[in-house]
Amino acid sequence: MDFVDWDRVPVQLALVVAAFGLTALVGLERRLRRKSAGLRTHALVGTGSAVFTLVSAYGFGALPGIDAGPDPSRVAAQIVTGIGFLGAGVIFTNRDVVHGLTTAASIWLSAAIGMACGAGLVPLAIAATGLHLLSAVALTPLSRRLPRMVAPQGLRLRYADGHGVLREVLSVVEELQLSASVVSSRRIGGPGQPEVELLLRLEGKTDLRTAAVQLSGIDGVRDVAQQRLEDDPGD
Repeated sequence: MDFVDWDRVPVQLALVVAAFGLTALVGLERRLRRKSAGLRTHALVGTGSAVFTLVSAYGFGALPGIDAGPDPSRVAAQIVTGIGFLGAGVIFTNRDVVHGLTTAASIWLSAAIGMACGAGLVPLAIAATGLHLLSAVALTPLSRRLPRMVAPQGLRLRYADGHGVLREVLSVVEELQLSASVVSSRRIGGPGQPEVELLLRLEGKTDLRTAAVQLSGIDGVRDVAQQRLEDDPGD
């Protein structure tokens, strides 16, 4: 193992450990929020990115019989491309509502933090980790308080099943110039009187109370109530 530069090993190991620790903090924040990708996923992504970066910088040029110099940018570009597939795995759509965008972005950031550590840019990696935690602690509640031009509104409807009520509900929503997406839907009631409980996310200029009054007048609609929706469905 004469081709191993033992003088660099302690530094390389320290960089990998730094990547593991920093990205574990990112994953811990996701874990505390009970997201699909948590502590282990982010730590492994960051550690792997750091190792890939170090291998591309020091690995191949040190092998016997290889005269070409290292090309770290080539492996780094492949990390950026490959991590996109992993991030896409945590994004899913549930009844037209997209979830997991923020978690996918945090995985992407963990890869960047790991690459920064592998390149020896530990202060940059620390800054990126701090900014992520700042965005989670400060920007999330701030974004919920900022006024929105088109605020999402939620209405929970209970209506008789099997009488074409949903078709009429969607027709009224369209007349009110509202964009509707189904957040959840479930059947309730007994065999004799089947009903559906539907939660709609409504976006548009029409006031929520006006929409509720219009929908409650539809034959077959038993109840209409306002429902608070999740502020950041993409989280």
